[in-house]
Amino acid sequence: MRKLALDDTILLKIEKPERYVGNEVNSVMKNPDEIDIRFAFAFPDVYEIGMSHLGLQILYHMFNERPDVWCERVYSPWNDLDQVMREKQIPLFALESQEPVRNFDFLGMTLQYEMCYTNILQILELSGIALHSEQRSEDEPIVIGGGPCTYNPEPLADFFDLFYIGEGEMVYDRLFDAYKANKKAGGSRRDFLLLAAGIPGIYVPSLYRAEYHADGTLASFLPLCEEAPEKVEKQLVMDFDAAPYPEAPVVPYLKATQDRVVLEIQRGCIRGCRFCQAGMVYRPLREKSLKTLEQAASALLKNTGYEEISLSSLSSSDYRELPELMDYLMEICPGSGVNISLPSLRIDAFSLDVMSKVQDVKKSSLTFAPEAGSQRMRDVINKGLTEEDILEGAGKAFEGGWNKVKLYFMLGLPGETEEDIKGIAWLCEKVAERYYEIPKEQRNGKCQITASSSFFVPKPFTPFQWASMNSREEFLAKARIVKEEVKAQLNQKSIRYNYHEADVSVLEGVLARGDRRLAPVIETAYKNGALFDAWSESFRPEAWSQAFVSCGIDPDFYTSRSRNTDELLPWDFISAGVSKDFLIREWEMAKKEKVTPNCRQKCAGCGARAYGGGVCHESQG
Repeated sequence: MRKLALDDTILLKIEKPERYVGNEVNSVMKNPDEIDIRFAFAFPDVYEIGMSHLGLQILYHMFNERPDVWCERVYSPWNDLDQVMREKQIPLFALESQEPVRNFDFLGMTLQYEMCYTNILQILELSGIALHSEQRSEDEPIVIGGGPCTYNPEPLADFFDLFYIGEGEMVYDRLFDAYKANKKAGGSRRDFLLLAAGIPGIYVPSLYRAEYHADGTLASFLPLCEEAPEKVEKQLVMDFDAAPYPEAPVVPYLKATQDRVVLEIQRGCIRGCRFCQAGMVYRPLREKSLKTLEQAASALLKNTGYEEISLSSLSSSDYRELPELMDYLMEICPGSGVNISLPSLRIDAFSLDVMSKVQDVKKSSLTFAPEAGSQRMRDVINKGLTEEDILEGAGKAFEGGWNKVKLYFMLGLPGETEEDIKGIAWLCEKVAERYYEIPKEQRNGKCQITASSSFFVPKPFTPFQWASMNSREEFLAKARIVKEEVKAQLNQKSIRYNYHEADVSVLEGVLARGDRRLAPVIETAYKNGALFDAWSESFRPEAWSQAFVSCGIDPDFYTSRSRNTDELLPWDFISAGVSKDFLIREWEMAKKEKVTPNCRQKCAGCGARAYGGGVCHESQG
């Protein structure tokens, strides 16, 4: 019988002890004496956030399908337990076996958000694993990172033995087989790292050297041995129907952030928004067949007991068989009391018709993402959405009974003017006016428009990767302009405006485009008390500002400085499918305020067409 790592006296004193006991429905238990590899899969945030992450569930299922591997889950202990574990010297443990993470062969971490970087160091330190890869002994786990942040892994290079670039379903089997072979041959930790470097998609930071110009820009980035390739190619699943997918995912004891069945219908996007990293690096679009999705949906609902199913993709409206899939879901769900969630829809007549059938119109709100207030800025960012589209969609929604609308915008976009900024308030006013054009007897109460703006953060492998970023003061000044302009509108009482934390966005910008010189800053900030930076109540900006000063690093170098397209970027050693030539062309198109058609209208020659040995079907019409 399992012995819990935390005794009752501790569990009774901490918030949400269910986070740490494991043994949930569909969790996997194995006999450690009958396996060859133990893999601790960590999500550097709290349990509720990590349990909502589909990628972790997919790899947990895939790894545990192998009889020689036991994959267990690890999450960041919240501040209360973190303190207790340090005081009582309790090592961080995996949920399934409750055994210390340090005893495992691998510690894998999914890197979803830059503001979780200090939590990575928390996991390493609480596990008793050396923070720096070069200081790890032969008996410590191999530390590997994956996920979207690995498209620029350099700020974390000192802390990881390996990074996996791309989609996890592809080469982990080869990595595990190499580990077993090296172990059987009596090879060292370095021997394994050299073997791993030869596997496509695996990046070993210690096998590369970065050198810098006097002005701080990157001068060269070269491998130190023949085993390490000059270019690391992202890994891509081309046969999406055959890709592993959990039909019996782990069901948490407590309510997770996304407390529902998740059905991934496609991966990638045809839209080409110039600010969107996911839309670029997950190209080309790959769809699952209707038959595969029908089978998966039925199994997921049966094996979990959830009362809601959510369709997962970057743009659900672009799934070709969405009408047929919705017919099937509405056939199997209503009788069982299961709700259907439809995120990432473009608001058109079909979408509204479907949502009216699967949502309680009186309770739910519709979400639009215009991203910019003016048509000029929407053309700059290649949103592919006109003001007419927005107002027509809102009008149809209001006529269908909705009265609550959420509008998402960004501030600080390249080339933005004061008129573009005020355009956010003006667009909200036009949406409100559209509501009050409906006859009073047809309205569903008062109109409620919630406008939210995040602050633009340039990301690697986007056409805006060369753009300068606003300062905290500039962001806040722009938010004040919007706030004041909202107050000047006739329907101001129907409009509520809020915005993201500016200092968090600036730090995200530093880490997103940073290089290896940021590792000491992250470590110093962590030692200064930075932890759970993604949580407003835990974010400590002074811990970071002190770290930048003590490490002699100017954060403005990574944010406010614009780059030339011929500058060597820290992530240029990664081949991500989209070519640099394409990104440069799109950067120039943005400056000219010109729109590029989506992939189904016309192939833009992004480089993803034949990536991964497959063909981009979108380019064939």
